[in-house]
Parts: sequence; structure tokens; C-alpha cells
Amino acid sequence: MRAISIINPGPDYKLQLTDIETPEPGPHQLLIKVAAAGVNRADLLQAQGKYPPPPGAPLTLGLEVSGTVAEAGAGAPFAAGAPVCALLTGGGYADYVLADEACALPVPAGVGLADAAGLPEALFTAWTNLIDSAALKTGETVLIHGGSSGIGTTAIQLAKALGAKVLTTAGGAKRCEACERLGASLAIDHHTEDFVEEVLDVTEGRGADVILDMVGGDYIGKNFDAAALKGRIVNIAFQKGTTATVNFAPMLAKRLTFAATTLRGRTLDEKRAIRDALLKTVWPLIATGALKPVIDSTFPIAEAGAAHALMASGGHFGKILLTA
Repeated sequence: MRAISIINPGPDYKLQLTDIETPEPGPHQLLIKVAAAGVNRADLLQAQGKYPPPPGAPLTLGLEVSGTVAEAGAGAPFAAGAPVCALLTGGGYADYVLADEACALPVPAGVGLADAAGLPEALFTAWTNLIDSAALKTGETVLIHGGSSGIGTTAIQLAKALGAKVLTTAGGAKRCEACERLGASLAIDHHTEDFVEEVLDVTEGRGADVILDMVGGDYIGKNFDAAALKGRIVNIAFQKGTTATVNFAPMLAKRLTFAATTLRGRTLDEKRAIRDALLKTVWPLIATGALKPVIDSTFPIAEAGAAHALMASGGHFGKILLTA
């Protein structure tokens, strides 16, 4: 089968279409004929040699796909031909990929087969961090950084559908306007505005109850200033850096909770619990149109390098997909 291989891993990596052996499903596994694969920043980091896959994961990039079941292993509750989307530990940039049934979901009603590839990584991430880690409640205010990203566009819609007041940051007026159309009450242009001042102003000095951050760096301390009493801050990435000089006094005074999480290395049982919560709560929201995948662009799998270049440039809004 065709698959993308990383040539010269590191800052000058290249992506090349090669032939590798088609995998065979074991118990509780699905062999999925890939319709589309989501491109994630973790893929770029892995290709740069900064984010090695967990033990046992495929070396091929790709953390989420959509497609049809080509073959189901013993105990996997999907029939051949079923349209599915799935969270992966790797391997999605290929014609076929293995997924554990614990991480697979039916393609939701009203979502195209290819577009469904934009759901798993963003929804698993948004749900487990906003709900499991930060315990976001109806009526609370949430600040979502990176609102124009795949995770950001998904998190805005999810938080809004669950009854939260959504604030977000994005770069540029057009992106901010697009975030507000998705459900954000206020989108703050981080190029021209101070998000701490804007958050405190719109909340009348109270701050945000929950902050979802993928930026890191100097945002760590700023998040403490923008948080409400007993606020919960969750970092899912540190794109501006993993080190910062931070004044922890606001964290103490406000009794803040600061957490950081990753998804890829979690156990199947942990991922199954998130999958089940999505099926119960989020899949009905998708069916009603309250939440949808936001797709910026699609590339043929042979043009994976161009897809990576677009993501690296930051010039996208929503998800970037590769079609097999």
C-alpha cells in the first residue's frame, strides 16, 4: 500500500510517498481503508524529530482518519464497509491503517466521509481537557487560545453547545470574525490586543473560569492574570516555549489549578472512556448541526509536504486534510 515516509527527519525533513506492507487486524482492531487523514501539529513535530511515537506505534505519521472498514478483527463491533473515523497513535498517512475499536466511532449523520477525518483528534482533545480536566460547567466563561486552529474551532463549538460563554484569541480580524461566527462571544486579536485586559473587561474584572492553552511561553503567566477565582488552566501544547519566568502570586491568591495533558500516550481504556462520552454527548450535537468539522483545505496524500508547509505557516483556519 502507499504511505508517506519521513526522509531526513529533522528541521529539513521531506515527506515522500512510498510502498509499505498492508497491516493485518488483530483482535479488537479495524483495518480501515483511508478516505482522509487529519494533519496535526504533532505530525510536524514528529517529522522534525521532536516528538517520537510511543512504543508500538507505527512510524508513519497520522493521528486521525476517516474511511470504511476493510476488515474487522475478532471482537471489533464494526462490519466490513462501515463508515468510521478513528483516533490513532500513528499510521494515518496511508491507504490503510489499523485502529483499535476503543478509538473508533461511526461517521456522524450529516458529515461527509472525508470531512469526518477532522473530528477525532480535535474532539478527543477538546472533550478530555475542557470536561475531564477542567470540569467546564454550563454558564461558566472559557478562554480558548488558538481559536483558528483545528482544536480551537472545535473547542469553541463544543463549549458553546454545552452552555459556556466562549472567549478566544486568534490572529487577525478575519480570523476573529470567523471565530465569532462559530460561537465565540468575543474573539481577541492577539496581534493588536492584550487578551488579559480584554478578558477582564468583558467579564467585569472576574476573569475566565477555564482557560485552554496551546501557546505556553509568556502566556502561562498571563493566563494566571486572566483567570477567575478558582479558575482551571489546562495546557495542551507549548508552541511559544516550555520555559517562562512566571509570577505565581496570582495562582496562590486566586486558588488556581494549572494542569498540562497529552493524549497520544494514554491507555486504550482511557481513550475508550473519552470515545464513549463523545458518542453519548457530542455525536447528538453533530447530528443537530450544533457542531461540525471546520475544514480549511484538503491535499492529495502525495502532497503531504505542501499540507505540512501550510500548517507550519499558520495560514489555515480549521483542519487540514490529506485524501488517500
